[in-house]
Amino acid sequence: MLNTLGKNSFTVTTNEPVSHKLLQLMTSIITPYWKLKTKILFKLNRVNYSTFKTKGVPYIKIHKAGKIIIGKNFRMNNGFSGNVIGRQQRCIFNVKGKLEIKNNVGVSSLAIVCHKLIEIGNNVLIGGNVAIYDTDFHSLNFEERTAIPEVKTNVMSKEIIIEDNVFIGAHSLILKGVVIGRNSIVGAGSVVTKPIPPNEIWAGNPAKKIRSLTS
Repeated sequence: MLNTLGKNSFTVTTNEPVSHKLLQLMTSIITPYWKLKTKILFKLNRVNYSTFKTKGVPYIKIHKAGKIIIGKNFRMNNGFSGNVIGRQQRCIFNVKGKLEIKNNVGVSSLAIVCHKLIEIGNNVLIGGNVAIYDTDFHSLNFEERTAIPEVKTNVMSKEIIIEDNVFIGAHSLILKGVVIGRNSIVGAGSVVTKPIPPNEIWAGNPAKKIRSLTS
């Protein structure tokens, strides 16, 4: 039977066989709703976009000075509507700075918090439940951090650049100041705190070079 998980996603939970054609039919019925609602969210939040496909509906919050630019063939999975690999959530775009996503990018349950600048290049694949933060959120000074109200004037933010053809494995965390070079791969569950050169595989916490990629 069909188990509805909120307005933005669905999944099938049954012990009975469900035909592929039936799944296709259910998807074809709900997909236009997902796309229409996402288009409305893009319009209300001043998102500059080209073409996209979506399963489910993302969460979008653009602050007054924020800006999102999305290129051609953007694809995203939200919640339980696609790429169900655990820790499912809607994609989150919380933007105070500038977020630019170029052409042919695919994401699942992605969380982006952008206070300054995040750029994602062409042909980038970002696995399920990846988080990308270009800010520390809180001051490193304990007096500022514990003050009431909290002092946030010295919170550090630094741009993140993800170059073309990068693949970031599921459940990874990309932190401020990181540049990931062309064609490189980040292993699942990694915490990336420093730049990754082009054509390399990195993994771990903190992420370290595993090996170079050969062409």
